[in-house]
Amino acid sequence: MPSARKTQICLNDTPYYHCISRCVRRAWLCGNDVLTGHSYEHRRAWVEKRLHFLAGIFAIDVCAYAVMSNHTHVVLHIDKPLADTLTTVAVLQRWHRLYKGTLLSAKYLCPQQRRSLSQAEVATVEATAGIWRERLADISWFMRALNEYIARQANQEDECTGRFWEGRFKSQALLSDTALLACMAYVDLNPVRAGIVSTPAASLYTSIRHRLRHSHRQRPVAPLMAFNDQTTLCPSRSCIPFSFTDYLVLINTTGRIKIKGKSCLSDTLAPLLHQLGLKPEQWLALTQGFEQCFHRAAGDIESLLRYRNNHNLSRIADRRNAQRLFG
Repeated sequence: MPSARKTQICLNDTPYYHCISRCVRRAWLCGNDVLTGHSYEHRRAWVEKRLHFLAGIFAIDVCAYAVMSNHTHVVLHIDKPLADTLTTVAVLQRWHRLYKGTLLSAKYLCPQQRRSLSQAEVATVEATAGIWRERLADISWFMRALNEYIARQANQEDECTGRFWEGRFKSQALLSDTALLACMAYVDLNPVRAGIVSTPAASLYTSIRHRLRHSHRQRPVAPLMAFNDQTTLCPSRSCIPFSFTDYLVLINTTGRIKIKGKSCLSDTLAPLLHQLGLKPEQWLALTQGFEQCFHRAAGDIESLLRYRNNHNLSRIADRRNAQRLFG
């Protein structure tokens, strides 16, 4: 039986999560439908633009994403310290960019009208802001704000009603830095594996493409989460615990490899993989089938043991894959 969403996403395990949303009956979200001949390519821009918009509102960072023909991948980081430091006004301003809010919250945001509020009304607004603050650091609310918006736009364009996505979304807890890096590479290399493009730089509507387009600015690529060598302008914010230069080498080299029974990575990657504690064949297996190798959580045996204990599970799921790929 599937577990409740609130038990799958827990900061006691990790702040990093890989989320996948698929269209109902594998219908076409973007691209060209070979059966009907209709082109939905423009919808890729809808998803990317919405992701960038939500990253500026929620206390959730976007580490990686890929918008495919009938599904989307996003790697997210929950920035709970940021959510906790937001003032009541900041929470209300962020929430009102997404939703209408309440009459009292609208009055609270206006300094002149705020003076007319009674103590009970102010207390009500602050209590409501507390609820909204929790939602701004909630991946379920982030994915809801993404998927509902895209579904409404698509249904309006198709002049139909009904379900657009398969249920809600699938999530994988990324329990270690190595699992995070491998998952990000898996997401960024989606178009390459699908045979749509030959290099990561040529893939449209992916985080690696967005980062490369703005890499010349020598600063964090808004609104994506920065790597640890891009934090000079905002050292207090959380960052991906790897160098963007090293990640780019990994992505470019891995993306150019065509798997034909054996793995072959250049010698330049040996130090990077050694630092991660991975062998070339392990890295290739992770970046080729990360989603299929792990279900609820991904990481080495020790991290999966902690995950099992935190959730009172009777066994460790994907134990063999963890030993094979992270051992």
